[in-house]
Amino acid sequence: MGNNQTMSSAHVSASAADGLTVSELRPCPATDITFVVDAAVDDEELTRLHREAFRACVEGFVPWSRRLGRHSICWVTAHADERLVGFVNVIGDGGTHAVLLDTVVDPAYQRRGIGRELVERAVTEARTLGCQWVVADYDRRAADFYERVCGFSSSHAGVMRLS
Repeated sequence: MGNNQTMSSAHVSASAADGLTVSELRPCPATDITFVVDAAVDDEELTRLHREAFRACVEGFVPWSRRLGRHSICWVTAHADERLVGFVNVIGDGGTHAVLLDTVVDPAYQRRGIGRELVERAVTEARTLGCQWVVADYDRRAADFYERVCGFSSSHAGVMRLS
């Protein structure tokens, strides 16, 4: 099991999933959120989170635990009580480069600082593991979140769809 830490409810941030601006933030609830680095994940619960937050049509079983174990250098989860409400994944090249993927927050918990805290903790963990560069994979709707809220710089990158 990973490193548990709790965030106070005073943090605010833009949503990674819908690209809303800080002016559209909602106040934080009184509930504290617990963040865990490299926690064991429940495949069904993480699939549910992706389905709800990305409004994605994720069908069937997604072997998240196996994928994370094989391809990730770290990941961070956010929990409200026992419920998984946030997740971010970091993959790496085994050296100085890492890629931030799948920043996701349950829609009921968005715009409360959870996404920003997930990213900050993932970047800190990547740095601890020896990475010197972290690239975030996001679309235009999330640019404000990653660039202004989290401190990433925009860059030009090539993308090729394989299927």
